[in-house]
Amino acid sequence: MSFAEPERFDEAAYRVRRRRRGAAAAVCLVLGLGLIGGAVTGSWLTGDSGDRADADAFATAAELWHSVPVDELFPPTVQGQGAGPGAADRTWTRIAVAPDSGCAGAFDPLLAKTLAPVGCERLLRATYTDATQSYVTTVGLLFTGADADAMRTLRTRFDKEDLADRADLMPRPYAAKGTAADGFGDAQRASWTVSVLTDAPVVVYAVSGWADGRTVDTPQPAEEAAEPGATTAPAQAGLGNEAQGLADRIERGLRATASKPTEQPS
Repeated sequence: MSFAEPERFDEAAYRVRRRRRGAAAAVCLVLGLGLIGGAVTGSWLTGDSGDRADADAFATAAELWHSVPVDELFPPTVQGQGAGPGAADRTWTRIAVAPDSGCAGAFDPLLAKTLAPVGCERLLRATYTDATQSYVTTVGLLFTGADADAMRTLRTRFDKEDLADRADLMPRPYAAKGTAADGFGDAQRASWTVSVLTDAPVVVYAVSGWADGRTVDTPQPAEEAAEPGATTAPAQAGLGNEAQGLADRIERGLRATASKPTEQPS
């Protein structure tokens, strides 16, 4: 009687099988993590975790006009690193702050009509001059009564119809008596910019001109006037950069203020 020879241990085959089992386990782990990650990603994409934060930030921004000191919204001095022609630095000094108000008389009739769908909760304005006091720029924050959908609708209209580039929709300046902006009226408007925000119920604008009160026959949108090689008088003077640069810095400050954590009572 003979017995079959015992099966020999094949170490090479064992290692192959072990590697295959390890790979299969890794695949299962990746698939499991993928399903979990997919669920989380799905909640982000559908807004389950982000919409509330966005809505809270939007609501916070809506209250800034009466909850934040004017010096925070319109700092006495604004630095504009690289904001001038040829990326030159700019410094703007605030020379006047308008009393907070409604929008009656603050805009040309056609611009007032265009902005009417989002309403007017409050209008804040300040006028600045450059370091040489050659130019004056009024920057405004129009706090609307609109929700996020209405702001997106207005922004879409501005973009599609190029409303921000139309001279008949140019904002009005704030001319403060006894300052460098004393003669800064409608006829002195040289360049302007209007930005409809969608993450806050705010329209940010700025309009610039010469401090000597000279009139301007052909104003130019700030975006065009700030283009390299632009040859119009507002462009050559850098007035497009004045309006665009100052509006940009005030808008950045507004967003930074809105995103600050709310202080909890101790």
